[in-house]
Amino acid sequence: MTNVIIAFVSIVNGVLGSEPGRTQWKPTRLATASGAVLAAALIRRRYLRWGATDVEGVLGLPGDEFLPVADVVVTRAIFIQAAAEDIWPWIAQLGQARGGFYSYDVLENLVRCDIHSADRVHSDWQDVAVGHEINLAPQVPLSVATVEPGRALVLRGSIPMGPIPTPYDFTWAFVIRSAPDGTSRLVVRERYWYTRRWAGLIVQPAELVSCVMSVRMLRGIKKRAEQTVPAPSISVGPQSNELVEHEMRDAVR
Repeated sequence: MTNVIIAFVSIVNGVLGSEPGRTQWKPTRLATASGAVLAAALIRRRYLRWGATDVEGVLGLPGDEFLPVADVVVTRAIFIQAAAEDIWPWIAQLGQARGGFYSYDVLENLVRCDIHSADRVHSDWQDVAVGHEINLAPQVPLSVATVEPGRALVLRGSIPMGPIPTPYDFTWAFVIRSAPDGTSRLVVRERYWYTRRWAGLIVQPAELVSCVMSVRMLRGIKKRAEQTVPAPSISVGPQSNELVEHEMRDAVR
């Protein structure tokens, strides 16, 4: 995205012309500039909604009520060929010094997060309740705001910045949407509400990296959940048609 913005600034300078005090309208460059803005918006939309359907992107989910007004909303999703009860244990044990985040541990540990993703379900980490703390990294806790076993886990908090007051409030929701055929959609939503005007300078540059890590996490949960259950006897595509039909009905209710 940075290269797109740099290119856009250069194009805009060309649109305005090189002579001081005089604006030169150049239709070709203006059209190119407009195209660059549109491309940047489309790219950002794509990685903020990786894997999610249009319905999932606007669907009300557990955790939305904590930050009804948000400056940034990220919704990502993945189809999992497993039932909710086979997915939930992997979500319940999320966290540093617990089951990890099933993403790129090496990258997270470069910044001393001390993450070690589990490849099996640990019974000691299945007890999660509202008010508990789940660490992103040592001494960086998020509070458990909602627990619906087999369906939803919502974490809430912010990232400490030393003596500077935290610039945003944040929720992180993991929601399992079950389909009648025994498959599921795992929908993960992040909501950010800026408490400081400059918070976007921290949140938005990290969006693309967050997408890479989150996609790896979704695929990690999918792989772990699916390897514990037999393949279904029916043929399924990238996502369950039955679940999409349910999503469409949900959207018009």
